[in-house]
Amino acid sequence: MEFLVNIEINWPPDADPVLKEELFAAELLRGQELSRQGKQRRLWRVPGRWANWALWNVEDATELHASISSLPLYPWMNVTVHPLAQHPNDPLMLGIEMPED
Repeated sequence: MEFLVNIEINWPPDADPVLKEELFAAELLRGQELSRQGKQRRLWRVPGRWANWALWNVEDATELHASISSLPLYPWMNVTVHPLAQHPNDPLMLGIEMPED
C-alpha cells in the first residue's frame, strides 16, 4: 500500500547540540535502512524548512507507523499521512513515458 507522507521536524532551539548531532546522524542511517528495505521509495526536501515529503510502500498503516516511529527524530516530528489509491489515468499505468527534464 502506498502512502504520501509529510514530515516536519520541530527541533527545540535550546536543545543540546551534541544530542542534535547524534540524533541527526542516526536518523540518516535509519532512513537509508528503510529505503534499502523498499519501504521509503522516494524522498523530497521542502526548501527552507526541516521538512520532507516521501512516498512509502508498506503492507498497511500499522507497518507505516512502525517504520516512521522507528526514526530517531520521531519524538520531534509532525507527521501527516495521505493513503494513495491507483488512478485510471495514471501515466505509468497507461504506459506513457515521461520526457526527461
